[in-house]
Amino acid sequence: MKVIERPVRTLVENRVSFGGPNAELSIYDTWLPASRVGLQAGEVLYCGMVTGRKVLHCPDRGILHFLPHESFVMAPGTQVAIDFPDADPSSPTTCLTIEITRERVAQLCDHLNHTRPLEPVLEGWQYRDVPYLLTSHTSATEALIRRMLDVFTESDPDRDVLIDLGISELVVRMLQLQTRDLLMQVCDATPDASGLTAAVNHIRAHLSEPLDIDVLCRLACMSRTRFYERFRQQLGCTPQAFQLQLRMEEACRRLARGEQVTRVGLDLGFSHPSHFTRRFQAVFGETPTRYRKRHRQVGTQ
Repeated sequence: MKVIERPVRTLVENRVSFGGPNAELSIYDTWLPASRVGLQAGEVLYCGMVTGRKVLHCPDRGILHFLPHESFVMAPGTQVAIDFPDADPSSPTTCLTIEITRERVAQLCDHLNHTRPLEPVLEGWQYRDVPYLLTSHTSATEALIRRMLDVFTESDPDRDVLIDLGISELVVRMLQLQTRDLLMQVCDATPDASGLTAAVNHIRAHLSEPLDIDVLCRLACMSRTRFYERFRQQLGCTPQAFQLQLRMEEACRRLARGEQVTRVGLDLGFSHPSHFTRRFQAVFGETPTRYRKRHRQVGTQ
């Protein structure tokens, strides 16, 4: 993370904030172990871990371990209690948050509904008040967060415009993730609700196999051109990228349980361990071996 001078006022959740249009970026540092420190979200609150580990006590969700290369999103009006088991004067726990106004989120939803309407079963673009969302984030999201840190903390003459562009991209990423999760729920309940859900369900059911676009087009009852256009419009990526997302998420779940890297890669359709390692590192910024080790360490604590 970019080195920023941060005055120390407290050794637990020392906060330095930077305002911008419709958003506020904050950096939190903790140098001492602490328990049950409260955090409340007044607006949509995006959190990204930088160093260390937080243990989150979430009402109705139990305990979540929040690690680097992960994103945690809180809906407005929610709160969590946080433990800092690993904080140390020589190795602080550091987290970055970006609070985004509901008005800006609503404006972006209106724009997407006008320019990129969703399938009727998905009920339009909207921020769904899921209380808590914890997910491993991609290298692209990591790069976006670092870019926004630069913009918020510098005095560029176009600062406000650049902040709004970054906020817009971050919100769209969150909306796409929520919409994709909703689409999965629709697929579970009614796989043939539409041509798109039929194609998505087929990808999920054959995750270890190479994609056959002709089969997906037949299931969706669309030409190849129309299928690609509709898929990207609804999910923000190509079918190939979507399959890779699902494979990487399943890999994360299995590695966190301690399964062997080689076995996981082969089961998910990667012909060679080195191919799996390259793709995993390109997505998450660390090797599957490192990811497995970090989560096994958490599991033993």
